[in-house]
Amino acid sequence: MTFKTLDDLTDTAGKRVLVRVDLNVPMENGRVTDTTRIDRVLPTIRELSGKGAKVILLAHFGRPKGERVADMSLAPVAPAVADLLGKPVAFADDCIGDVASAAVSAMENGSVLLLENTRFHKGEEKNDPAFAEALAANGDIYVNDAFSAAHRAHGSTEGIARLLPAYVGRTMQAELEALQSALGKPKRPVLAVVGGAKVSSKIDLLENLVSKVDMLVIGGGMANTFLAAKGVDVGKSLCEHDLADTAKRIMSAAETARCEIVLPVDAVVAREFKAGAENETVPLDAIPADTMILDVGSASIKTVRDKIEAAETLVWNGPLGAFEIEPFDKATVAAAQFAAQETRNGKLNSVAGGGDTVAALNHAGAASDFSYVSTAGGAFLEWLEGKELPGVKALED
Repeated sequence: MTFKTLDDLTDTAGKRVLVRVDLNVPMENGRVTDTTRIDRVLPTIRELSGKGAKVILLAHFGRPKGERVADMSLAPVAPAVADLLGKPVAFADDCIGDVASAAVSAMENGSVLLLENTRFHKGEEKNDPAFAEALAANGDIYVNDAFSAAHRAHGSTEGIARLLPAYVGRTMQAELEALQSALGKPKRPVLAVVGGAKVSSKIDLLENLVSKVDMLVIGGGMANTFLAAKGVDVGKSLCEHDLADTAKRIMSAAETARCEIVLPVDAVVAREFKAGAENETVPLDAIPADTMILDVGSASIKTVRDKIEAAETLVWNGPLGAFEIEPFDKATVAAAQFAAQETRNGKLNSVAGGGDTVAALNHAGAASDFSYVSTAGGAFLEWLEGKELPGVKALED
């Protein structure tokens, strides 16, 4: 894949640059409570503004389903962007039509304008050509810096990219380069760590990874399904027993592809799921029938560390245990901190993503030392599943 980046964009002074960003941030009482997604797009906004472009931000917020919903307006987000950007950010009460056109016409070189929620129009999610044309009417150039929305073929992510000269922003560029280094042209051996509650939500992911990586660590509740498929009695643990055949199929595919699947060799079990619950570490053949697996034990942690140490590239999605509740966060924290250490020492290219993953790495204090941590959620997962992302495809040079 080849894309035009901001390095290819010259002579932007006075040009109207429509920048698709992800401002779908958490809000409470009309205030932004987590600015991570805003922080990610600041470099692109600053660079374009610094070159004299008229920077026009396109974004969605929530799921208003084509209707105007007052508490899904982007109006309260504009001041938060302005505070972090260190300069005023104007706001227009619509993203197309006379209101948007008038706001764009009033812009000066280097100024920044945020247009109202694109999903207030049904044409956005339908990728209606007329809606895309209405968006494009306010711009000379299109820049997509919202990888997190790139798995959707919407008017502001796919339709508009085919109507204007299209470029990738700095965050989108970093994301694509990180993913390319992790699965496109990685340094081997490649290790994937995949955890989470259910196999059913990650079948496509697992089936794609076994053909791409050299080692696959399976953790979290989903590991129980694989253990049960191998005949382990997992007691009262979260387990999708009806997916035993699916687990066996994935293990068979891995064997054919010469991908080593790494499952727990011991387990931390408890009789209740709560913080500080009485627990014990037991071998897999001694799991009491009235207990549930909530984490993996020290022997499994050592195995995971050994695999991380042997790897050149790590792709991580999902925790190894119930990390939200102590003491069942030990395996996730230990593995994450070791991966961070290997990355700091220049021995590992580590790329991670997915909602629970980001939370788990932050909990372990390891996120800042990973090579790249994606906040893209669904788009990150679909990329790992090997699916084509419409918003990325439309940007290919």
